[in-house]
Amino acid sequence: MFSINKQSAPLMEALIRYREQRKISFHVPGHKNGHLYEHTDIAGVLAQVMTIDATEITGLDDLHHPEGVIQQAQELAADCFGAEESYFLVGGSTSGNLVLILTVCTAPGDILLVQRNVHKSVLHGLMLAGADAVFLEPYVDEVSGLSTLPSVETVVAAIAAYPQAKGLLVTSPNYYGMGAGLAPLVELCHHAGIPLLVDEAHGAHFGQHPDLPPSALSCGADGVVQSTHKMLSAMTMGAMLHIQGKYLNREMIRQRLAMIQSSSPSYPLMASLDLARRHLHMNGPYAFTEGLLAVQAFKEGIRAIPRFQLLQPEAGPNNEGYTLQDPFKIVVYDSYGCLSGYELQRRLEEQGCVPEMSDERYVVLLFTLGTTQADANHLVQALVHIHKQDENPPMPSAFPGTHSYSKRVSTWNIAPAFAVSKPVPFRLAPLSSKNIKTTPIEDCAGYVSAEMIIPYPPGIPLLYPGEQIGEEIAARLQLLRDQGAKCQGAADEKLNTIRVYL
Repeated sequence: MFSINKQSAPLMEALIRYREQRKISFHVPGHKNGHLYEHTDIAGVLAQVMTIDATEITGLDDLHHPEGVIQQAQELAADCFGAEESYFLVGGSTSGNLVLILTVCTAPGDILLVQRNVHKSVLHGLMLAGADAVFLEPYVDEVSGLSTLPSVETVVAAIAAYPQAKGLLVTSPNYYGMGAGLAPLVELCHHAGIPLLVDEAHGAHFGQHPDLPPSALSCGADGVVQSTHKMLSAMTMGAMLHIQGKYLNREMIRQRLAMIQSSSPSYPLMASLDLARRHLHMNGPYAFTEGLLAVQAFKEGIRAIPRFQLLQPEAGPNNEGYTLQDPFKIVVYDSYGCLSGYELQRRLEEQGCVPEMSDERYVVLLFTLGTTQADANHLVQALVHIHKQDENPPMPSAFPGTHSYSKRVSTWNIAPAFAVSKPVPFRLAPLSSKNIKTTPIEDCAGYVSAEMIIPYPPGIPLLYPGEQIGEEIAARLQLLRDQGAKCQGAADEKLNTIRVYL
């Protein structure tokens, strides 16, 4: 350990020293500190990044065996986010999810309890590990129709049914900023002697300001993955893995990180993680002042347009699965029912506002610590303009807040036939193509899917290979096709057909 200096950015500072020394490069990368592009029309764009695009030379440390500036940068990150150990990820939260699964599932057939509506990277991790997933039914908010965490009762039942499970993996918050307290799940897992693993990709900022929800680490989670590039200020693909407690093998974590991550990690990317942490360390909660003021300005402005409503949790005894909402995730919808989320996104983009994502009903607008009040005002004016474009919009329909409409949302929220599934094996070996046929979407109910269908965003598989296609899922596939949703994994990109097992 070294003495904590919150104002230091050791890795970034080392890269700046390296750039200023102007040494002659006889090492990778091939652009030679950006010299290759010095006399081209893109020199100005690339210069600042490429002059610190270095490699594991003397003084710049090694991500896979950190002893110097990278070790210092990671220890500063652990101090900032409240972990015992933190690791820089250059492959996004995907790599962190893979590492956690490969750490706890070390033998083929190991069982992992998994919230069903997880990111595709979790299913890929199960495949790499050769693990068996016991899927847990998530809570579905009746007002929004969106899925969050499994209930405490579901987790209790899963642990009782599968005491040999190696851990529980959940996602919180979801893509829409929805979540609930994790402390009860931590207590259940630790009582059973297993770790709680949390995909907190969209919550790297949690716990950093009194107006933000608590972080998974502060609730006691053992392994937490955060996309530092999503809600904080790191470059795209920059993420962190945070570890605490006694339930994860630290040596195994480091070995799996070396397996999953590139042996030639991006130094500008790692430096951006260092700077994102430094910004929080130096500014504390004040780092979020401007962004929260922007959120407040938007909420005040949108009150003048009652047609457009915001997703918020509603108090009630049966709403334990959705008790908190990230204030930076603005989820807006047309309460009149005129515009789908897809159409509202298109109209917003015409007004110069580019949302994070949309589905059949909602548009997700991502505010961060970098959003300004001017940005918020522009968004309000865009919604005003959209409302005025519709000269005679119909009166509000009956669907807002009704469960019948809410179920038509592209995030995975199909009510499964189980609260706790039987073990589902995930393996890398594909079945022979002789056992696969292509069928129209209209006729796919009753078959077993031979491909992964992933509405993207948010990247939550609606189907995985080997999953039974029920009537509700078949109807959802047709709806997604008709709405023009983008789906990864489908052999037919227009989603007119699907591959199934015979």
